[in-house]
Amino acid sequence: MIHSTALIHPKAKLDTTARVGPYAVIDEGVELGPQCVVGPHVHLTGATTIGAHNQFHTGCVIGDAPQDLKYNGAPTRVRIGDNNVFREHVTVHRATKPEGETLIGSHNFLMAGSHVAHNCVVGWHVILANGALLGGHAVVEDRAFISGNCAVHQFCRVGTLALMQGCAAISQDLPPYCVALRVNEICGLNVIGLRRAGFSGAQRLELKRLYRELFRGGRNLRTAVAAARSEFTGAPAQTLLTFVETSKRGVCSDITAVHRTGAELESD
Repeated sequence: MIHSTALIHPKAKLDTTARVGPYAVIDEGVELGPQCVVGPHVHLTGATTIGAHNQFHTGCVIGDAPQDLKYNGAPTRVRIGDNNVFREHVTVHRATKPEGETLIGSHNFLMAGSHVAHNCVVGWHVILANGALLGGHAVVEDRAFISGNCAVHQFCRVGTLALMQGCAAISQDLPPYCVALRVNEICGLNVIGLRRAGFSGAQRLELKRLYRELFRGGRNLRTAVAAARSEFTGAPAQTLLTFVETSKRGVCSDITAVHRTGAELESD
């Protein structure tokens, strides 16, 4: 179950069913749960707790020090749930301070070369495609899909069932159920994702109406949210409203509103 060339610290805690491949390195503070598979040249380090049935493909580095100039060498943590897949050369960094942690839930798929920075929180059933990058303290909610070579700025939030098109980048929050493209722009709802998640026709219709009210209605966003509270009462709609209402960085703007504003400036 453990290859003869693997280097495992005597104080590391490995379940007896875990498998460790050639030239893997597992350091002192690591706890590895049942049925995990650690591939060749994987490095598990830091105070890293890993649940059951996780797969780490060749070259992953999990739990290394954060890329933060304020980090002072404190013993900080990464916590990982169950049934996650980390493909080739995925990197996950531990938190910057002992009271924090980098948290990855369960049933996530992190494709080759993706990166989860310090203090990030990744929910359940999230997909990070090849080369996707999460900055420090980013939050990615359940069932979000972040496509290849996308970038999420530090402290940003990606809402549940949101989707980022390839090479998109955000430095503002991406609301739940929305599709992001280019830089800080959205272009409608993730309709296919909503269907696959079992949202009813009535729920999808309400979300479409709410999207138009919030992002294409031409009103101040705070005013639009307050007005929509009593009209849109379904649970998914309320989730979207709460997300927008609690945003600290502002939320991405609809592409039609962005282009309309640009056209108006040019005409002036």
